[in-house]
Amino acid sequence: MNELADLSYALDTFYFLICGVLVMWMAAGFSMLEAGLVRSKNTAEILTKNIALFAIACTMYLLVGYYIMYSGNAGGFLPNLGFLIGAENSVDAVTAGGDDAPYYSMRSDFFFQVVFVATAMSIVSGAVAERMKLWAFLAFAVVMTAVIYPVSGYWTWGGGWLAEVGYSDYAGSGIVHLAGAAAALAGVIVLGPRKGKYGKDGSIHAIPGANMPLATLGTFILWMGWFGFNGGSELKLAAIDSANNVAQVFVNTNAAAAGGVIAALILAKLWFRKADLTMALNGALAGLVAITADPLSPSALGATIIGAIGGLIVVAAIVTLDKVKLDDPVGAISVHGVVGIWGVLAVPLNNDGASFGPQLIGIVGIFAWVFIASLIVWLILKAIMGVRVSEEDEYEGVDIAECGLEAYPEFGIKK
Repeated sequence: MNELADLSYALDTFYFLICGVLVMWMAAGFSMLEAGLVRSKNTAEILTKNIALFAIACTMYLLVGYYIMYSGNAGGFLPNLGFLIGAENSVDAVTAGGDDAPYYSMRSDFFFQVVFVATAMSIVSGAVAERMKLWAFLAFAVVMTAVIYPVSGYWTWGGGWLAEVGYSDYAGSGIVHLAGAAAALAGVIVLGPRKGKYGKDGSIHAIPGANMPLATLGTFILWMGWFGFNGGSELKLAAIDSANNVAQVFVNTNAAAAGGVIAALILAKLWFRKADLTMALNGALAGLVAITADPLSPSALGATIIGAIGGLIVVAAIVTLDKVKLDDPVGAISVHGVVGIWGVLAVPLNNDGASFGPQLIGIVGIFAWVFIASLIVWLILKAIMGVRVSEEDEYEGVDIAECGLEAYPEFGIKK
């Protein structure tokens, strides 16, 4: 019996860690996607943001974020405050058996959760690209990953009040993606649009990205990493039911992404008379976000439809945000926020254990907390250090102004 418990514990821990590695690989996906969708003069800075935010997220979540998220009282509103990640599971606790026996390492749980908080923060970087000061962004990352995300995470996955009311979010369409988008929206409002994006006459001027191959590569990396994002959220593999569930989650995750691409591409062709690559890329990500709230309950065809609806929504959302002059260079708010809401609302369509009331409460609770808290932090940073680069630096590109180097120096003007 002990040998079987040892094997099961080891397998579930290993699976959890490997899924965490896949989610960590999504950091590369965000980096490539954003580097492809910004102009070449801003590439080095966006890459610096992505690697720095990942390091900050890992450190702040280790120091305080994980404790805040998972140490509060059941059904509570205010989390407990503390430091670090606690002790590892003892051999006796694992081999004792019973329903309360842990079935994976606590360190593997932390590792899986820490790459999730980095994902939430990565959503912000693309939305505020090309005009935000690097150090203001990194200062916000400290607060977001140490406090803002962990508090709403405690309300949900940590067993707080949203979990008590019955909010259901398997892998985080609301908890991760809507939260990241809410923080991004607050930042975009405080920051304002890029120079030249909107004309005084209400016209909208497209600002094409510099490298579509990189953006496409980034999307495929994110698509791959999402199998760890959703698959790891089953939390267990070493049982027949769990193994079958993981396989269903993988199939549904892939199906939803495919549905999102097809729907977004068709709508773009009908609407813009062109097969818009950026809409197809965002369609894939929209399908993935949409299915993340429940990649287990639907059939594969149902997941395809959920993803396809996400693909349609994201195209409409991107166009709408432009019309109201909310400048988001990579479409992050539309993909992760608007479609994240759809994903959360789609859960009761296939899951008898969920209902629309708690889902709506969860959407409002997560968005309100993250948006208001983020807005306050952005405004404080604006008053203390400023959040936007000068017009001259924005024109020349933030690579030189913020990082002192260019991603593509051979393309620059030689003096």
